[in-house]
Amino acid sequence: MGVQGRLGRWYLAAVGLVALGLLAALAMLVLDRVVRVSALAETRAEATSQASIMAAGLESELNKFSLVPRVLAVDPEVAELLGGQGGESAVLNRRLAALAGQTKASAIYLMDARGTTLAASNWDRAESFIGSNYGFRDYFRGAFKDGTASEFALGTVSRRPGLYLAERVGPASAPRGVVAVKVEFDSLEAKWRDAEDGVFVTDADGIVLLASDPAWRFRAADNHGSRKPARNPARDAMRFGLAELKPFVLPGGTAGSPVRMIEKIQPIAPTGWELHLLADPEPRLSVALANGRLAGVIVLALLGVAGAGGYLWWRQRQARSAAEIAAQTATLREQLQQANRLAALGQVTAGLGHEIRQPLAAMRVYAENGERLLAADRPAEAAVNFDKIAKLAGRIGEITAEQLHFSRRSAGEPRDIRLAEVIDGSLLLLRDQIRNKGLTLQRPAADLAATTVRARHVQLEQVLVNLLQNAAQACEPGGQIVLAITASPQTTCLSVTDDGPGVSAEVRDTLFQPFVTAKSDGIGLGLAIARDIMRQLGGDLVHKHTAVGACFIMEIPAA
Repeated sequence: MGVQGRLGRWYLAAVGLVALGLLAALAMLVLDRVVRVSALAETRAEATSQASIMAAGLESELNKFSLVPRVLAVDPEVAELLGGQGGESAVLNRRLAALAGQTKASAIYLMDARGTTLAASNWDRAESFIGSNYGFRDYFRGAFKDGTASEFALGTVSRRPGLYLAERVGPASAPRGVVAVKVEFDSLEAKWRDAEDGVFVTDADGIVLLASDPAWRFRAADNHGSRKPARNPARDAMRFGLAELKPFVLPGGTAGSPVRMIEKIQPIAPTGWELHLLADPEPRLSVALANGRLAGVIVLALLGVAGAGGYLWWRQRQARSAAEIAAQTATLREQLQQANRLAALGQVTAGLGHEIRQPLAAMRVYAENGERLLAADRPAEAAVNFDKIAKLAGRIGEITAEQLHFSRRSAGEPRDIRLAEVIDGSLLLLRDQIRNKGLTLQRPAADLAATTVRARHVQLEQVLVNLLQNAAQACEPGGQIVLAITASPQTTCLSVTDDGPGVSAEVRDTLFQPFVTAKSDGIGLGLAIARDIMRQLGGDLVHKHTAVGACFIMEIPAA
């Protein structure tokens, strides 16, 4: 019986070991599957976020440059030169060259009604556009007919690709010429090349216009499987330098890898373009599988040693497990903090152009008026304009510095601020927008506006500007915006109410989440940034449902 008992125990042990081996193998397979799915999901989520941020950055660049031809189309010097009323092309050439240097545009030029270039920013270079005729270009004909047009094409002189933005000078009934701006994206493509596995932008026909790999440019992408329009070889040769566009084949992942590249597509408003971001999941997948298998082996080894070592070793293993959990928790906390900083930085970067667009436009107007006043020998009035420019430039510097501080979560002590200062500063940026739309603005009573709160001035002003701008955009012409203040010993509330259409029920619950917006041309970052700022200050930003319009309340710690 003793021998049989020992044989039975060895048999049971052998069966147990085989069962444990099978369970271990099954566990490793399950672990591999879970780790693979998790790594792919993380790659997709990160690619989606990066594509949204990059698309927002490209939209910001396009919006910035689109303003240039619109402003120049109504410039008096442009009208004088086209009308032959004594305008000097030499003066306009220097102005266009200075403007091109400030905006980083490749070229800015003016054409008459026949398409002949009269003034250009590159007037003093070998590749000068002066005297060249661009009446055959689609952007010229489109702007001449419809008022505004754009075209991505190779330059006839430089043979460098770029986006041409054009605006007609004069009404449709009596067009006088066209102002055009050429924008090149070399620096943007270089950043994409350094930062991502692959990025490219296609137009509405699926033609690759911008790409992190120059070899991809001017190839015909699949365009979501839709039917490809018939191509005009002569027109393609003129625009792209190729009469026949080769098909674009989506690159695979790492050489020898069965995993395909992940593609995330983000629309670019308002050009009808699409940004495609390619992410290779293989590196993340390899690391995740290696870590998962290592963790599985360690767990199995620990379990085996624990079963053989007895209670004492089990106690020791418990202590080691506690230490490992603490180390893993610290690592995860650090990773979450880093992810939070990166997300905040992406929000600020995308929203920066939105926050400073109005001061920049005002600075341009003051600069042009100051130049005219100087030309009219009215230096005192010009000095007032330049003083306003300096103040607006200082304001932009404060906003961008405060946003950078916010993105880094750097320490800084709040101070006592009167809400009247914040309201006055915000209305300085939005006064023209409110006046041009004919809106009525009801301000708080003077005694309430004198209420003192504990916060940072620039951050409060940034939030209030965002809310006022949203309210102004929501209101119909002649609408009303109401600013109201209620105070308590601990909290002061500043509310912004408009009589627009209000917030729809579809987005009400997710209103403050990044990339959620009800606007056709919005990117959904303004309110998310605003709430983050208010919570950093120890307050909050809330939406109050009203029967008419929308109401947002800034909850600010009292002084």
